[in-house]
Amino acid sequence: MAGPYDVVVIGSGMGGSTCAWALARRGARVLVLERGERLPREPANADPREVFLRRRYKPEETWLDGSPVPSRRGPLSGLGSRRGRPGIAPNGSGPPPRPFAPGVHYVVGGNTKVYGASLPRFRERDFEAVEHADGLSPAWPFGYQDLEQYYVEAEALYRVHGTTGEDPTEPWRSAPYPYPAMPHEPYIAELADRLRSRGVHPASNAMGVDRREGGGCIRCRTCDGFPCPYGAKSDAETCALDPAIATGRVDLMTGARVRHLVASGRRVDHLVVSTGEGTRTIRGERFVLAAGAVNSAALLLASDDDRHPAGLGNRTGLVGRNFMMHNNAHVAAVDVDRTNDVVFAKTLSVNDWYHELGTLQLIGKVQGVMMKSWATTVPLRLLDLLARRSVEWLVMTEDLPHRDNRVVRAADGSIMTMRTALNTGTHRRLHRRAVELLRQCGYDAVFTQWFDISMNSHQCGTVVAGADPATSVLDPWCRMHEVDNLWVVDGSFFPSSAAMNPALTIAAQALRVVAESELGG
Repeated sequence: MAGPYDVVVIGSGMGGSTCAWALARRGARVLVLERGERLPREPANADPREVFLRRRYKPEETWLDGSPVPSRRGPLSGLGSRRGRPGIAPNGSGPPPRPFAPGVHYVVGGNTKVYGASLPRFRERDFEAVEHADGLSPAWPFGYQDLEQYYVEAEALYRVHGTTGEDPTEPWRSAPYPYPAMPHEPYIAELADRLRSRGVHPASNAMGVDRREGGGCIRCRTCDGFPCPYGAKSDAETCALDPAIATGRVDLMTGARVRHLVASGRRVDHLVVSTGEGTRTIRGERFVLAAGAVNSAALLLASDDDRHPAGLGNRTGLVGRNFMMHNNAHVAAVDVDRTNDVVFAKTLSVNDWYHELGTLQLIGKVQGVMMKSWATTVPLRLLDLLARRSVEWLVMTEDLPHRDNRVVRAADGSIMTMRTALNTGTHRRLHRRAVELLRQCGYDAVFTQWFDISMNSHQCGTVVAGADPATSVLDPWCRMHEVDNLWVVDGSFFPSSAAMNPALTIAAQALRVVAESELGG
């Protein structure tokens, strides 16, 4: 199928591919632009040295960290409070920006090709205003009840396996999970019993993998953080984009990097796109920007013109501001008397303190060579020994929005992020509680890797949605207040980060936007 296109989608991650799928079902003609290529299925998909040490699937790209305190200098560095000015050095002074390699993936399917496939819903309270010690988590311009039917649809589309009745914080549901939860392997089942004995309520993770009858998932140990060589991970390419292309209504153009959105009046007229064959002009009736919270904001800022001198749709100066990414730490708990023989480990969470502090989630089984990517001075033999006796958790706490935490364009046009983490006192409390809990469960030692800016985990908030054009960039259905035919459907629109993995919420909102706004025709 060739143009003209009803909708042109920039980016093929969770937001872009889900939009393309939903639009195809409504009969729209869609072009999806992806700056990368399809990620090959090859032996290296499951090789931790290739994936973690050699960064085989990450781009040769450098961003700048413009935060006033080096974000990689020690645990939870760059602490801030609502009384300070995160991301801005006093009087413009401070250290020069520091280059770093971002944790993003420019491939068809985006970051979902290597994500851990944890697909929980946000809780009802996550859509409401909540006051924290470090500041306000603002209300969303729609509630959980407005998104719930689309959560149901997204769970079916992304083959989510889960169960109800275990998690004390789980939200109400109008339909059960489409597939039963992934069963725990014996080591994890015993761990769950130990946790219950300490008074908490471990619950099965909501996982997007193909464990249907006849499905392709073999429960291998190289799932979380790895591409799936079997096509059994519920990534955006597999579950949404490829089925959309199969309808004959969706085209995919790879190797196509959008450089500018060119507006005429209140409408985007065309895109300027770099390809391997030179620069092209791409036209459409409507446009969806879904390049990820950092890249989407950067592209809007780069699309300045006489009418939009601060960037497209940026009359309020809010594009790129309120940048958030969860406060995350990776915890490895070691029991010297027990060997962890688990293959597929990511089946359990503890959310008893979710509304107060955040969540504890098991991650995929870590191998010694994977630890080497950050424990660079520790001998591999020792790391292997630890890995055989460890279980790994993600300690995740909500970040909070602040206008001075932002994405900007550096003088040479490259991307610069400026962020001082907020809500870090809460994160420290959750970490202490997690360590105490694990020690009570019999673990002899607990080691922590604090995530820094290079992880870019769960980036969101840079093109925020809201009902008031004076305080937001998008309306509640993700259309720009200032541009009539442009929608931004990725983590950019989040008014707050919550403390849950964002992918299912992005997918559900994509389905809602297509169903309820003019994007769907």
